[in-house]
Amino acid sequence: MEDQQNLTWLSQLQYQAGVVSRQQALDAGFTGKAIEWRLGTGAWRRVQRGVYATFSGKLSREARLWAVVLRLGAGAVLSHETAAEIQHLTDRPIQQIHISVPKEQHPGRHKKIRGVVIHRSRGLVAEWQPPWHLPRTTVEDTVLDLIAAARIFDDAYGWISAAVGRRLTTPELLGKALASRSRMRWRGWVTAALQDAADGVHSPLERQYVHGVERAHGLPPARRQARRRHGSGNRYLDNLYEPFGLCVELDGNAAHPAEGRWRDTHRDNANLVQGARTLRYGWPDVTEYRCRTAAEVAEVLRRQGWTGTLRRCGPACTALRARPGPRQQR
Repeated sequence: MEDQQNLTWLSQLQYQAGVVSRQQALDAGFTGKAIEWRLGTGAWRRVQRGVYATFSGKLSREARLWAVVLRLGAGAVLSHETAAEIQHLTDRPIQQIHISVPKEQHPGRHKKIRGVVIHRSRGLVAEWQPPWHLPRTTVEDTVLDLIAAARIFDDAYGWISAAVGRRLTTPELLGKALASRSRMRWRGWVTAALQDAADGVHSPLERQYVHGVERAHGLPPARRQARRRHGSGNRYLDNLYEPFGLCVELDGNAAHPAEGRWRDTHRDNANLVQGARTLRYGWPDVTEYRCRTAAEVAEVLRRQGWTGTLRRCGPACTALRARPGPRQQR
């Protein structure tokens, strides 16, 4: 029995990055005196109230996360940007730790903790994880929480793009999670955005093109994320107007490194070999200069046989009088 207890204790230390709660130590057979002795000698140290690091030296990020989870106790899960970090929704971790606790728990139990943002959530459901993984909200709830906290809707759509583009979830699962929430910021926009994501619109830039350039000006719908065979692999084109041999590629980087420019050139050349010309646009082209962009796309489509009619996106639209040609310096 004692050997089994030791094995459980050692396993717990390993999967919690060397951090344990006081209760876990007591359950493992340590007495209060034994715990205090270890703290007094420096073998252990307090990292949160009732939570100890069983080693000396700098705490790892994982150890810091476990310390906060253990301090807040049963039901506490990492959420928002911190859940996004461990779910690989983002590649840029933030210093603050975000954690959600059940709204039903007494608020006095969750006093302010330095460097920690505590969210109280009704109907909190944790993503299923084995016991050696940090508890966190589901990917779908993480995305919806981040949407609700976003500054602007383009930022909100970026979280949908990341989750779907990295294949961490699907628009259908996000839709189910959205339907289960009685209150949700931007609900109508989010619902429409999920449909866009299901149609292959995988970034805020692509969404700006679809809504601000293509649909607003009456251009024909392109096929999104169109797969094309190239050499031994596949390429995915942002917007392919297949009947008219035109591809519209979108690039969100203002400054392209040399290798990126060559990669784009190779892609464009490959498109031409396969019978599709390429127009390439960035963020200003689909926002500030969207009417001129629509006029350029329409002109190429017409030359390739499109018989549709370009329309104004609003009273100030310049698409119908814009003349394709060299773009102004900006």
